Amino acid sequence: MARRKDAQKPPAKAPVAAPAQPARPAASKPAKAPPPRRPSPLRIVFLCFRISLCAFALYILYNRLHAKPANKVKLDTDADVAPPPQPAAPTVDDEQQPAAFEPIVRDQERRDAILQAFKHSYSAYERDAFGFDDYHPISHHGTNMSPAGPVGYFLIDSLDSLLLVGLDDEYKRARDWVANVNFDLDDKFHTFEITIRVLGGLLSAYHFSGETDQVLLDKAVDLADRLLPAFDTPSGLPTSFVNLAQRKGVPDVDNNGLTSVAEAGTLQLEFKYLSHLTGNDVYWQKVEKVMDVIRNQPSKDGLVPIFMRPDTGSFVFSDVRLGSRGDSYYEYLSKQYLQTNRTEDTYRDMHDLAMGGIKKHLLKKSAAKNFVYTSELLPSRNPMTGALCQDHLACFLGATLLLGATDGNRLAVPPDETQFSEAQRDDWYAGKALIRTCVDTYASSKTGLAPEIVNFHLSPLKALQTNRDWFINSRKPGQAGIAQPPIDARNILRPETVESLFVAYRVTGDPVYRDWGWRIFLAFTAHCKLPSGGYAGIRDVDRVPVVHEDRMETFWLSETLKYLYLLFSEDSVVPLDRYVFNTEAHPFPVFEPSRGAAGARA
Repeated sequence: MARRKDAQKPPAKAPVAAPAQPARPAASKPAKAPPPRRPSPLRIVFLCFRISLCAFALYILYNRLHAKPANKVKLDTDADVAPPPQPAAPTVDDEQQPAAFEPIVRDQERRDAILQAFKHSYSAYERDAFGFDDYHPISHHGTNMSPAGPVGYFLIDSLDSLLLVGLDDEYKRARDWVANVNFDLDDKFHTFEITIRVLGGLLSAYHFSGETDQVLLDKAVDLADRLLPAFDTPSGLPTSFVNLAQRKGVPDVDNNGLTSVAEAGTLQLEFKYLSHLTGNDVYWQKVEKVMDVIRNQPSKDGLVPIFMRPDTGSFVFSDVRLGSRGDSYYEYLSKQYLQTNRTEDTYRDMHDLAMGGIKKHLLKKSAAKNFVYTSELLPSRNPMTGALCQDHLACFLGATLLLGATDGNRLAVPPDETQFSEAQRDDWYAGKALIRTCVDTYASSKTGLAPEIVNFHLSPLKALQTNRDWFINSRKPGQAGIAQPPIDARNILRPETVESLFVAYRVTGDPVYRDWGWRIFLAFTAHCKLPSGGYAGIRDVDRVPVVHEDRMETFWLSETLKYLYLLFSEDSVVPLDRYVFNTEAHPFPVFEPSRGAAGARA
């Protein structure tokens, strides 16, 4: 039988008698105290050295906390040029320092510079890849999303931008191409992407062309009719893909047939506006059914998992996040309320609930400088499990919070904050704080451009050592210049931060948002502009000279440069109280829903 280790103990030893104590000596006079020692000169020198070392360490720490950008950075060319000015680190609490205000008028010089960047980009696309869905500016050619032919991803996505910046000749050539585009393509296309880019682009261009160009509206109806079969599921949730020729929904096999909440909840602005223009309520009914399904599912203070089942309409145990597959669902809640001129209170309620959940569960503060950022909730038995990372995509949230707090820019500029409710005040300060954090992801990189994803230090000491509160995941010390940097280190010309800067400037009149936007634009120009034409993303924002990727994303023209152009325009150009931007920056006018649409909602 097995025996416990302590089953047998050795016999205890007999106690040992204490040794006899020596007799105490007779009392005598106390001994004379020795004279005090003089400190050794060597010891004094060593102490002074330690004090100097501590002072030097404090000096180094101070310099790291207040470091100034280098005088020059090396670009792709042999010439040294001054780096783009860097925004000051946003460390001051908005509640403690009143914001500045200026009348929102056109900044002609800076807007002209952005217009030149737009021309430099679009002219290269028109020269090398006109009509193609994708543009590769380094190899000077275009490609399509499908071998079946072009669907207009790039060209149609750019139509309203051409109108807004006044490139009439370029618009006419693009519009003539659109008149002959054929959507009868026997291949699967992403329901979400083709809706926000192509359907949204057609509808916005139709509006800004005076709502008289029937060709654009007819093309929008043709495309939407081909997208409708995606909603033919037991629950009414759309499939991730649709075959345009066969008019048949196609599940996403890579995700086990699941649909993301962003894919399902970011079609509403486009389909509702099409119903308004055509009087055909079927488009409205399809997307309203989707919102009914989502609204009837349980949520965590308005926060929902990123995946749903199209067969049952239920959520799947998955991440809760504001980055990919979740982001634009939250963006469209308030925008649905604003688009129909505040007639659908349910979307205002859903927005308020979700923003409260975001502030309660997802907003965190960084370890050293108290930057406010968004985190993620991951599937776990522990409800507090999360990831301290933030996608660049999540930088849309600053704009969403500020638009919600100002009822779609319907308050005075700047608004009277003393009249805010507690929830409005929280949204107001959280929105501005998030924008500051997103700007820091630009300002604190070596190129002045933000990476795709940042992670936040848990240790204040680590943040102080690196002089920034965030880091790029999977990067090891000393590897900033490796040939294959982590994918999180890329910058692909994304628009979310400049989108929030545009909205923040329109609702506050604070010139700091224009200053930050201008510095970001300078960084794009310094590192992404190609001499032969076009702009290209870079592989590593912490590597100088940069290495380019051979792609100019469609959202560079449809979103990033559009928001920058509007940032330096007067507030009468696409006013926020009269327009709602879809998630691809296509502006739709605010409208009153018809009775038929109201019946569709009921």
